[in-house]
Amino acid sequence: MALNYLWSSFFLVGFLAALGQWLFLGDVEVFKRIVDGTFESARMSVMEIALPLAGVMTLWLGLLRIGEKAGAIDVLAKIIGPFFSRIFPDVPREHPATGHMVMNFSANLLGLDNAATPFGLKAMESLQTLNPDKETASDAQIMFLVLHTSGLTLIPLAIMAQRAILGAHDPSDIFIPCIIATYVAALVGLIGVAIRQRINLFNRVVLAWLGGISLFLASFVWYLSRYMTRAEIEVFSKVGSNLLLLLVIVGFIFGALRKKVNVYDAFIEGAKGGIQTSLTIIPYLVGMLVAISVLRNSGVMDFIVNGFSWAFAHAGVNTDFTAALPTALMKPLSGSGSKAMMIDAMKTYGVDSFVGRLTCIFQGSADTTFYIVALYFGSVGIKKTRYAIGLGLLADFAGVVAAIFVAYLFFH
Repeated sequence: MALNYLWSSFFLVGFLAALGQWLFLGDVEVFKRIVDGTFESARMSVMEIALPLAGVMTLWLGLLRIGEKAGAIDVLAKIIGPFFSRIFPDVPREHPATGHMVMNFSANLLGLDNAATPFGLKAMESLQTLNPDKETASDAQIMFLVLHTSGLTLIPLAIMAQRAILGAHDPSDIFIPCIIATYVAALVGLIGVAIRQRINLFNRVVLAWLGGISLFLASFVWYLSRYMTRAEIEVFSKVGSNLLLLLVIVGFIFGALRKKVNVYDAFIEGAKGGIQTSLTIIPYLVGMLVAISVLRNSGVMDFIVNGFSWAFAHAGVNTDFTAALPTALMKPLSGSGSKAMMIDAMKTYGVDSFVGRLTCIFQGSADTTFYIVALYFGSVGIKKTRYAIGLGLLADFAGVVAAIFVAYLFFH
């Protein structure tokens, strides 16, 4: 029901906002912008997302099948099993879903979006096999989705590259703030779902894993910031991330050959599901992205930002950050939209300005919640999302608040 009301409200609110602009502001182009935007979003959903995804899905689902037959997914499940069995109590230990989720989170950490999506869709499919109500999101699926929407990434390479293109003095200066903000988002998302599902996070195993991950991230950030230059960080990210991904592929194939698996047949067996998955998600993507387009082109986002600026100004709060809010508000709705707003802010205010840097931190602090909900839940036919969207947006909000604080700490 959540998606039903959300989807309908986007259209209704967008229409009312457009009507108001026409009647009170004389904007005669607003309806044309909305209609043109719906056609463009529908085209983009199919031509730029679903169809390109079909090729990527075909490749990686085939490779995943090789990994499964090689036993690699089972090994990952055994390693991470003690921790995941606490935060995913409904998933049996050593279930294939555990390995698939680990692969997804690992790819996200490395910034490998093309690999992360197939792993994530496969993980959602595995979790669906344990779901007693196929149209309603299970607790495990909600936990997985909320953690995924936090967008936890070690090195925000794409953002740093965009800053370099626009002539930033030090493109990597947003590196540490991005990690802090996205880690806060992930932690708040985990805690929020744990409270809702009554999961005990004070378990020794959970505390050990969270403490270990926090220590690793802190040590990693400290080492990179102290001993590596911007150019070295970029090289390390490009080489390290892609080398690890290549090692995964080679490891899958080598392990399968050792077990005398017909590697090519296994690849074809897994790859067959790629096209079908892409076709399945098209209606969900078109529906959600078109609704978001209506909301964006109707001017609702501008109203919200102006309202925030007015409220903070009257409260006596420094409002330097409000010019960057469009990126933060757009991020849960559209990755491409928020990227465009980030670039526009850097061009308008300066790539090394406070607003320019803050928009980059916003872009790196979370993921596209509504897109992910439509993509992942749509791929397995889930219609009732329960509290997934609410907690996903809570994680996004935590990332935004953390981004503002660290931006003031580092750059103001």
